[in-house]
Amino acid sequence: HVGHVRYLQAARALGELLVVGLNGDRSVHELKGAGRPITTERDRAEILAALQCVDLATIFPEIRATKFLAAVRPAVYVKGGDYTPGTLDQEERAILKEIGSAIRLIPFEIGYSTSGLIEQICTSRSGQTQ
Repeated sequence: HVGHVRYLQAARALGELLVVGLNGDRSVHELKGAGRPITTERDRAEILAALQCVDLATIFPEIRATKFLAAVRPAVYVKGGDYTPGTLDQEERAILKEIGSAIRLIPFEIGYSTSGLIEQICTSRSGQTQ
């Protein structure tokens, strides 16, 4: 959705290139619950890679991005404004500190969420007559 696009554009503006680490299907299911993800990891990666602001999109299978972060060693690590320094994963924060990455939080785009979009679609469909 457009909230993700704006977030990624803002993230890209903070560095020379944008590498996006994408949770794999199994970890999305564990994090988000039944019915998720709604699109496959490969489809999500392809969509991200097609965006002009994204230089590389890669999938990591774990719930935490620690192995991905250790391999990529980003100069800047970006999360959405729905996170705070206190809610960031502590293992991820530790690896970022170890490699000297700056952490930047980009303001949350109010009114845009995948969960909200799914709910809106389901509500719309349930109101249709067959």
